[in-house]
Amino acid sequence: MNNEYHIEIYKELSINVQRHIVGDGIHQTTISPLSIIKSSTLTVPTHVLYQPAFCIILQGRKEAVLADEVLYYGVGDYLVASVDLPVKGQVIEASESEPYLCLRLDIDPYVLYEVLTASGLSLTNRNRIPRGLFVEKMDDGLIDSVTRLIKLLDKPNDISVLADLLIREIYYRLLSGPQGHAVSNAALIGTKMQRISQAIQHIKQEFNKPVRIMTLCEIAGMSAASFHQHFKDVTAMSPLQYQKNLKLLEARRLMVIDRVDAANAAFQVGYESPSQFSREYSRMFGAPPMSDVKRLWNDTADVNSYS
Repeated sequence: MNNEYHIEIYKELSINVQRHIVGDGIHQTTISPLSIIKSSTLTVPTHVLYQPAFCIILQGRKEAVLADEVLYYGVGDYLVASVDLPVKGQVIEASESEPYLCLRLDIDPYVLYEVLTASGLSLTNRNRIPRGLFVEKMDDGLIDSVTRLIKLLDKPNDISVLADLLIREIYYRLLSGPQGHAVSNAALIGTKMQRISQAIQHIKQEFNKPVRIMTLCEIAGMSAASFHQHFKDVTAMSPLQYQKNLKLLEARRLMVIDRVDAANAAFQVGYESPSQFSREYSRMFGAPPMSDVKRLWNDTADVNSYS
């Protein structure tokens, strides 16, 4: 298919999805793993925890920063997060007439594993440790699968029967695509990627406690040197940096959504020193805790990103 044909498809999809949403923000659809994200304006950099998902942009453009790595994706691109990652995102192309529109399909690793097993796809890259976040170009098969899933929103009676089938088809397209190894390793039991993912889950569950590297190594079944290298391969950061990002994200959420003061938020996420908390918070978010929170309270779009 030529580029002109693809552009027409994205325009049609943009018109279609906007009929199912009202206003900017994150909109859950009647297909439970599928959300539509809309922004009519450019946004400031927003720190969020990306969970395993497949995202495609129908209009506009976005920047995602993982540690020191910057990824750009726009119309015709898709982004996949295969593990939980703290990312700084920013809409860099949007307007009232052509708002930023993104489709996000949450990935179920168990269903992904079933599709992988049924497909018989080669696992030659099984031991390769890919980055947990990547951008790739859409191909015709993936565009077609996504188009049929979106059209299903207009046929609510068919969703219970056909949605799961179409989602499995999308998984298959991702697995058989040029970044298939990056998607498949996240679903494979016993792979290095999957063991790193288990360590990440442990850090998430114990984020407010001191990181015990030997415990993480035991979970991953790796030596300390191997674990540090593979963890950084996947997340672009060290385990300590990863945990610090989680702490600060949760502290920010507590202050913005639960209206907890800075001292209590710092204590709840495991900081013993309020001054250290303030320094690290300012370094990550660009302003002291309460100054940043007051700005967010005045910015509905940013507050909505926490809900």
